[in-house]
Amino acid sequence: MLVAELAAASALIAVGPAAARSTSAPPPVVSASAPLEVGDGRQGHRVRVDLVSLGGSRTDAVLERVRAAIGGAVDAVERFWGTDFQREIVVVATGSGEQFVEYAGLDPARGWTDIAAVAVADDVDFIGRTASGQRIILAPGAATMGDAALRIVLAHELFHLAARTETALDAPRWLTEGVADFVARPPTAIPVGATAVLPSDAELDAGGADLAAVYDRAWWFARFVADSHGTGTLRRLYAAACGPGHADLAVAVRQVIGTDLAELHQRWVQWMAQEARR
Repeated sequence: MLVAELAAASALIAVGPAAARSTSAPPPVVSASAPLEVGDGRQGHRVRVDLVSLGGSRTDAVLERVRAAIGGAVDAVERFWGTDFQREIVVVATGSGEQFVEYAGLDPARGWTDIAAVAVADDVDFIGRTASGQRIILAPGAATMGDAALRIVLAHELFHLAARTETALDAPRWLTEGVADFVARPPTAIPVGATAVLPSDAELDAGGADLAAVYDRAWWFARFVADSHGTGTLRRLYAAACGPGHADLAVAVRQVIGTDLAELHQRWVQWMAQEARR
């Protein structure tokens, strides 16, 4: 059971269906690149980051930028999620589209040229709360991303790794992506005229020119919940709506926020209008 989330360069963050398992074993860690130790400085809470370069000097340069950005990405995840997640991370920089497809376990028949990264787990044990083979695979296109965008992609994918055992396979993906964006992306102004329409997984699957707007709406919803009710409430809503054995969104909203989904939506509409006027 290979589980994957994708990061699209065009929309910054996009998600794809679980990919077919690759027949290739995960690449070995390159010993010439010493592991990093980042994250919470308390004993037992540091995060080990192994960096694997598969494309020579070009991917070596990408991983140097990852070295500079990964600490901030870990900090962003820990501020929201805490430190109770797997403390070893593997980041693999691929040097070709073929390498990316192979090491990420993606379907080679599909086009992946717009994808910047994929977060992969080979298997997830929801009862034991463990995941094996977790790694972030960077596509060759990651080399062309700016530093800020690269940090966002790393934080977004790292959130998926941190939350892996607390995210059901049938969780509403739009909400998992919106929360991951909340963790990763700095708040920016809401455009005047932006619509407060709850996204759907069907819109994610449809892709196309409107995909970035779908992700923005998911992000804005997560921002609204955190801004209006606190980040702890957003965390609890994620657990109730996306965790193993989760309720549907309307039930989760009632349980966590104490209102019905229609009322919460009206509050979101008002929040969006207020934010757009700032």
